[in-house]
Amino acid sequence: MTHAGQDEAFTVLGGGCFWCLEAVFQRLRGVRRVSSGYAGGHHPKPTYRLVCGGATGHAEVVRITYDSTVISFRTLLDVFFTIHDPTTPNRQGADVGPQYRSIILYTDDEQERIARELIQELDSESRWSDPVVTELAPLETFHEAEPEHDDYYRKNPQQPYCQIVISPKMAKARAGLGHLFED
Repeated sequence: MTHAGQDEAFTVLGGGCFWCLEAVFQRLRGVRRVSSGYAGGHHPKPTYRLVCGGATGHAEVVRITYDSTVISFRTLLDVFFTIHDPTTPNRQGADVGPQYRSIILYTDDEQERIARELIQELDSESRWSDPVVTELAPLETFHEAEPEHDDYYRKNPQQPYCQIVISPKMAKARAGLGHLFED
């Protein structure tokens, strides 16, 4: 899906806590903006407190706006599948519940096709001992998270959650995909 210019596109991904995804994706070359939020559920006005309760149907997600002439949707998915475990339903590490599920909310038929093909490829390679359970669904509505969630890792690098959970994900992404990072 394009916005103002033909080269600007966006996607919405969920793979555990949105702070983790935001921290990695906002450092990639070609990514213009990363917004934390909620999507994939039924509650019309989700909040962090409601989503953490697990009854809204929403997942914690990030909306990634990117320059498609610099970074492709497929490359974004390569990063996505590097920084989370797509084989654990409703869980990422100690974060448990449907709000932490692995989900790709595609914005058009091309994103859906690419995501389905990549998941088939990953399963056929047996990258993990269990099959990929990442949910694929069309994006209906993205609900922006509260402002205190913006730039969480940058604002709180010494916070224990950031050190124990996010920093290792950053290191893993840089180790395998360092050429994609701006800094």
